Amino acid sequence: MKKKATIRLLIIGDEILSGKRQDRHLAQANSLLKPRGLKVSEVSILSDEPQRLTDFLKNSFSRSDVVFCFGGIGATPDDRTRQCAAQALGVSLERHPEAVAEIEAQFGEQAYPQRIRMAEYPKGAEIIPNAYNRVPGFSIKNHYFMPGFPVMAKLMMEWVLAHKPIGEQQPLHIEQSIRIFDGHEGDWIVFMEQFEQDFPQLRLFSLPTIHPDGSRSFELGVEGEADDVEAGMKVLIDEAEHRQCQWQNNT
Repeated sequence: MKKKATIRLLIIGDEILSGKRQDRHLAQANSLLKPRGLKVSEVSILSDEPQRLTDFLKNSFSRSDVVFCFGGIGATPDDRTRQCAAQALGVSLERHPEAVAEIEAQFGEQAYPQRIRMAEYPKGAEIIPNAYNRVPGFSIKNHYFMPGFPVMAKLMMEWVLAHKPIGEQQPLHIEQSIRIFDGHEGDWIVFMEQFEQDFPQLRLFSLPTIHPDGSRSFELGVEGEADDVEAGMKVLIDEAEHRQCQWQNNT
């Protein structure tokens, strides 16, 4: 039986760290992983600085986690992910014949001399097809390298999840919650601790909100398999009713 994967995300790009662009990969990855019963355990955002990226990847390759990497695999001088991955592994960059064929098919003579560089991967890598523009990403040692463009990365991550052994995919997980308007989440701590003992198979969460008028509410909910979520939500709602709280279902 395949072991349940520890999944990490690596988001690469100075533009994310500077705030010039807002990250969309985390939300998108969760939307693809959650229906499969998988989840993100850790997210790292790194600059394009070569030594820092190489050191990070060297450590990352030494672990058994599945890592989805976004950004820095283009052909411009500030795209350094391919080179840093090769250096971290201690291997050379080589032009992958399948990637060359895809890029040539898409761009013809205009593939040379620059675009074809995007077919250069660390030795031993495999391609990740790109249904958007046929410029592939690559995978090596449980690391899946995709472009920084979410519209491309989504299609490529879907392909990886369908074709690669990303641990044991779990039954479908769903999330449900209620919003409680009169009360503080601190008043529910003892209840929450007992709930976690009674429902260890569920992930219980509590998210407080301060509204523009200064009033407070908090979202209380659970994530897990459908039958367990239904049972857990009944307990949450019964407790809210018992406390005579004002609450509503979150949609």
